[in-house]
Amino acid sequence: MLNSVLLQIVSGATNVANQVVDTAKAAVTQLSQLPIPTTAEAPKQASLSLLELVMKGGIIMIPMGILSIITLYFFFERLMTISKASKLDKNFMNSIKDFIHNGNIDAAKSLCRNTISPAARMIEKGVSRIGKPIKEIEEAMESVGKLEINRLEKNLSVLSLVGRIAPILGFVGTIAGVIKIFYDISLTDNISIGVISGGLYQKMITSASGLVIGLIAFIGYYILNAMLDKTINKMETASVEFIDLLQEPTK
Repeated sequence: MLNSVLLQIVSGATNVANQVVDTAKAAVTQLSQLPIPTTAEAPKQASLSLLELVMKGGIIMIPMGILSIITLYFFFERLMTISKASKLDKNFMNSIKDFIHNGNIDAAKSLCRNTISPAARMIEKGVSRIGKPIKEIEEAMESVGKLEINRLEKNLSVLSLVGRIAPILGFVGTIAGVIKIFYDISLTDNISIGVISGGLYQKMITSASGLVIGLIAFIGYYILNAMLDKTINKMETASVEFIDLLQEPTK
């Protein structure tokens, strides 16, 4: 009797074990038929356009945009003006010398009027003073030269001013971003990335924008100053050559 009971128990356990093995095999077979992903799928991240990123800087980005427009406008406006002023025909002074040596003062004046250059306008003033003392001619030419330089330097100070204001505005935006962070924390009583991200956007965007605009303004300012120095050097060279020309007959 006991042996038959044990046999039934063993037989039942064997059947259960066989069922478990069959189930496991079926599961393995189903898993083997599933497609194996080659790479893990990364969570999708929302992307921001440049305009959307800039707009996250807040209202401080409005004056930043105005400063950037001012910087680009005055840089290219002065660039074209100084570039035109620096152009002077290499034969200009030779022609002036020939006209003066031949006593053709009117032709020298006409050449100066038809030449668009600060140096030509300065020489024209000297030609119109021929016959007067050299000192008086030099002073007249120097006065015209100063006026021409002042015209060329017009609005250069705007670029220098923007170069100083833009980083300060960026710093103001940084302070505003910090204030926003603490304000959001006080409302939610929760310090998390989601709460402080808005303020961090404003901080970093305004700071970066201020530095970039200021850097562009300063670079443009020094480029234009270097071009202006070359133009002034050409004016001074033309002035010296003209005075030497007037003094040649007395040598």
